[in-house]
Amino acid sequence: MVVSDNTKGLILAVLSSTFIGSSFIVKKKGLKRAALFGTSAGVGGYTYLLEPLWWAGMVMMIVGEVANFVAYVFAPAVLVTPLGALSIIISAILAHFSLNERLQKMGVLGCVSCIVGSVVIVIHAPQEQTPNSIEEIWKLATQPAFLIYVAATLSIVLALVLHFEPHYGQTNVLVNLGICSLMGSLTVVSIKAIGIAIKLTLEGVSQVAYPQTWFFLTVATVSVITQLNYLNKALDTFNTSIVSPIYYVMFTTLTIAANAIMFKDWSGQDVGSIASEICGFITVLSGTVILHATREEEEQSTGPDAGTLTWYVSGDPVKAINDDHFIILRSSDYFA
Repeated sequence: MVVSDNTKGLILAVLSSTFIGSSFIVKKKGLKRAALFGTSAGVGGYTYLLEPLWWAGMVMMIVGEVANFVAYVFAPAVLVTPLGALSIIISAILAHFSLNERLQKMGVLGCVSCIVGSVVIVIHAPQEQTPNSIEEIWKLATQPAFLIYVAATLSIVLALVLHFEPHYGQTNVLVNLGICSLMGSLTVVSIKAIGIAIKLTLEGVSQVAYPQTWFFLTVATVSVITQLNYLNKALDTFNTSIVSPIYYVMFTTLTIAANAIMFKDWSGQDVGSIASEICGFITVLSGTVILHATREEEEQSTGPDAGTLTWYVSGDPVKAINDDHFIILRSSDYFA
């Protein structure tokens, strides 16, 4: 039985999401266990580095990322990238059962939306057309349409880094995440090129001697470092429940756009299939936003500042309690 490249990419993408989604739960359980015997990571402790469960989670995450890397070699980004939302579903479901983090009704709706959107994308995804050499990939990377995309991307990134980030980076989440997402789109196309080069080399057609291979490797390295730097800035400044969905939407959209321009993912598809993929993509994005919004509401409702504070103010020690005054604060806005 011959398995198509799209099917291989699909299986790898689902496995990647399964490992990554599960790794969040395993690492969190490891962090909780480590906090019982030392300083927790939330206040700067590193006890978790001695916890085997945390390392098991890290290994699972690495395996998931490797599977995701290989998936881009076999399948187009329009299929692989949106399936990353499945990791959010898996972590939410596992957290519900193993960490007692209740999955609300709206959270279930978010999960269903992600699954429905993913199925639509899988059904209508285009077949991958793998180049036969790194030189063919280089021709795709130097076509006018993609060069315009790269020029526009780098121009916007420079403007964000040099002007907007120093002035608005601490107040507008879109600044740092814009840099991450734009550089992330270049990261994915570069990694895809490297993956294809590795695949061809393993098949006996060595691509190591070509300077283009090392160029793509350099671009991927610089892009990843830049991406992680500004993502850390965003996470350090803003709430994770805000950063995660916005970053996912921006990164996924720009990655699909970059791959569609460079690798012509939608070439040969009819309007109906493209429209179905876009609708499925929007459904996945909507489900992701709903999931994160549900988590944020739950954190606010169960957080340490969400309780009710009551104290007794005695105006006259002779009065009975029923005759005296109480001050009750029920809004977290009063806890400064």
